[in-house]
Amino acid sequence: MCIGLPMRVIESWAGQALVGGRGRAETIDTRLVGDVQPGDWLLVFQGAAREHLPPDRAAEIDAALDLLEAGLAGHHDHEAPADPGFSLPSAMTAAELAALTGGSPAVPGTTPGETSAATGGSLATEPSGDPT
Repeated sequence: MCIGLPMRVIESWAGQALVGGRGRAETIDTRLVGDVQPGDWLLVFQGAAREHLPPDRAAEIDAALDLLEAGLAGHHDHEAPADPGFSLPSAMTAAELAALTGGSPAVPGTTPGETSAATGGSLATEPSGDPT
């Protein structure tokens, strides 16, 4: 699984920055996001900043990563609230997932790649190779 990490800019210079977060510091490439200043939050993936983050979004991602790490380690804080503060894709409706991903909602009774008259197409599938 590939995950971007929220990192805070410590120092910056042309096309690069020293960032820190999640218990580590590293020098990253910032050419994809433009100018950065100390204190800025960035989403970092494989040694490069991918986007600027508002501080509250960086905190949300950090909290989600903390939950993931705790779960993977087998730890569960029974005193912690069960709501992580965001909607999990597994709890979303087809329309909500489509809005999130920019796709069309699935049509009941079809499989991925099929269309139906309800979506403006004809229901068609690839032949299975079985003549029966």
